[in-house]
Amino acid sequence: MAKTIMIVDDSASIRMVVRLTLEGEGFKVIDASDGVEALKKLNGVKIHLLITDVNMPNMDGITLVQEAKKLPSYKFTPMMMLTTESSDAKKMQGRQAGAKAWLVKPFQPPALLNAVSKLILS
Repeated sequence: MAKTIMIVDDSASIRMVVRLTLEGEGFKVIDASDGVEALKKLNGVKIHLLITDVNMPNMDGITLVQEAKKLPSYKFTPMMMLTTESSDAKKMQGRQAGAKAWLVKPFQPPALLNAVSKLILS
């Protein structure tokens, strides 16, 4: 059975590139354009990984990770930041919120797949 990954990014083109990369490796993908939409989609459906941007309208990625971790069904779901942010302060905020990995855009698909495999296939 394919593992399911949620992608959250306000950029449709980034969501498409990530979707194509992941679906090409056999993953099922659910996407959302911001944290608010993502939380609505986190309705008990099993996801194996959440990948989110940091800077988005309505709800940023760090807040999304904090809020998703409060939900019993997603408390132990690994979460990863995929963002243009590279400051140590932002990375620390992400770690404190519960993010397990940080990948900076622009990214190469093999780097994304490597991070994904470390988080959900091991």
